[in-house]
Amino acid sequence: MRNREPIGPIRSALLERDRDPRTPRSIRVASVPADHVYVHHLAPVDELPGVPVIERLADPDPDDPLRPAQSKWWPPVMLEPDWVREHPEFDVMHLQFGFDARTPEQVQEWIDALRETGRPLVYTVHDLRNPHHLDRRLHDAQLDVIVPQADALVTLTRGAAAEIRERWGCDAHVLPHPHVVDFATMADLAERSRPARPFRVGVHVKSLRASMDPLPVIRVLCDLAERMPDWVVQVNGHRDVLEPRGDRYDAELADFLQTAAARGALDLRIHDFLSDAELWEYLASLDVSVLPYRFGTHSGWLEACRDLGTAVVAPNCGYFSDQGPVFAYERVEDSFDTASLERALQRAHDAGRREPLSIRARRTEREGVAAAHALLYERLLR
Repeated sequence: MRNREPIGPIRSALLERDRDPRTPRSIRVASVPADHVYVHHLAPVDELPGVPVIERLADPDPDDPLRPAQSKWWPPVMLEPDWVREHPEFDVMHLQFGFDARTPEQVQEWIDALRETGRPLVYTVHDLRNPHHLDRRLHDAQLDVIVPQADALVTLTRGAAAEIRERWGCDAHVLPHPHVVDFATMADLAERSRPARPFRVGVHVKSLRASMDPLPVIRVLCDLAERMPDWVVQVNGHRDVLEPRGDRYDAELADFLQTAAARGALDLRIHDFLSDAELWEYLASLDVSVLPYRFGTHSGWLEACRDLGTAVVAPNCGYFSDQGPVFAYERVEDSFDTASLERALQRAHDAGRREPLSIRARRTEREGVAAAHALLYERLLR
């Protein structure tokens, strides 16, 4: 495991904030998207002295761009060049994700509109390999347009920053992923007693992304659990994947899980999408959550587990180990070392239940991330 070290730009942002006692001005940011937990937690809990106040525009409703979206932001209206030209009420454009369906030519037209109207572009590189695309070529072509032309780049890990520098010769600010679980829930779940029980290992089979390949992982877990009587493998899956009428029904996966559950090799739970409250309860009930990815870059799921004290077993593809402490196993694309997964699980078992990150630490981190973003916007507008 590698612990994430303190991030330099956050310390610098806080020091710069402390040196500047002036009343901050407001900066209006068009964020693509705005209604996402990551973006919500880029705002400080309380106003930070000496730091510009950031006002993020609401996502326009895709069905009626003249009004804010309530919960639907896809496809992002702010990615339309005409929207950029027709809306002067923002100072900075900050792209997070949501451009999956855009051609490189459409992305270029959007950047051209930003240039014409004099608004800087900030891009947070969450994904260097799109988890929704089996073929990486479209995403690579999109990044070839966005990354070199962005006025500032942000990413979540030093490993991702190094890859960005290697591929495009560009430097990215490294700012960690803020907490995912809200502080009240973190406090509530941390205070609950944890009764003695079997070691519980979970795999979540939600609406399958292209990057997910859970069946080989689950086979290893079941084989291991049969040799470890105090272990329980819990698989939670969505109905659209595991029931025949589901839009993304996977017959091979569903048949294996039903057969394994019938012989007592795993605890299978099939349900619709969980609410946030249900999801946090479920994650907190696990000792370990296994990420069944073949490729990827970063993970919000990993951060939620850290908030709740649930250990994470993650593949060595992407930069999950840079993002936070994980028990790593070897899996990249179609290469999978099953023995390394068994070793990672055994290490997680031997380490015992981990403590969740403290609310104080997460709040301090969030303040630093918020200050760093606000000061970055301010510097671009100078």
